[in-house]
Amino acid sequence: MRGTLTQLQVVHALLLRETKTRFGTNQLGYVWAFVEPLLWIGMFAVFYGLFGRLTPPGMSVVAFLATGIVPFSLFRDTAQRCMAAIEANKGLLFYPQVRPLDLVIARAVLEAATHLIVMMLLMGGVALWEGPPPIDSWLETLAGLGLASALGGSLGLLCCGLSVYSQTVDRLFPSLVRVMFWGSALFHPVESLPKAARDVLLLNPIAHVIEMTRDGWFPGYDARHVDGWYVSAWILVFLFFGLALERTARRRLEIS
Repeated sequence: MRGTLTQLQVVHALLLRETKTRFGTNQLGYVWAFVEPLLWIGMFAVFYGLFGRLTPPGMSVVAFLATGIVPFSLFRDTAQRCMAAIEANKGLLFYPQVRPLDLVIARAVLEAATHLIVMMLLMGGVALWEGPPPIDSWLETLAGLGLASALGGSLGLLCCGLSVYSQTVDRLFPSLVRVMFWGSALFHPVESLPKAARDVLLLNPIAHVIEMTRDGWFPGYDARHVDGWYVSAWILVFLFFGLALERTARRRLEIS
């Protein structure tokens, strides 16, 4: 049995390795992490202008889009990279100290840190352009980002375990992400929708994450239907099945 200290040391070493692999040899990796959400924000800001879409009163278009796109990107990228953790690092699993769960944790931590920095840079740019934003609650904003990270990591762990048994998961995942993207309240407040549409949209845990992030960022934002416990329930379900699959996948990988 490994101790907690040993696992922390392994995760720390893997985190350094992941950082070096992703950013160390290619400086464009740092730039792209910032440019990709900026391109999304710019594209949809143009659409808002062309089609006369308006954000709620007192809210910057860029800040409104950023508080939707960054949490969703954090969820998506974390899930995607965690799902591929075993395939990308099979050689490391020959070491008895390294387990698939360690690979997933290291990748989830790296994505969380990267997107937090991206969020700070984006909002810092908005503050320079439009003046300091009157942030309502840093704690709630960070809680929204934290739930996005945990949701992506837990889903990624589940998909990572499933991918050991079937490659179909890799093909289905992009379709799942697209459905969650268009049903995530990314481009409009949940309260602006009719009740029937709102009830369907709130089945998507990412909608709650985005609403929580915006509720913490914008004073007076109406997010009365946000339910952090609902998101937490999804995370716990994904973790339960993900950890169970991780144990069986570990044995399968040892046998093969």
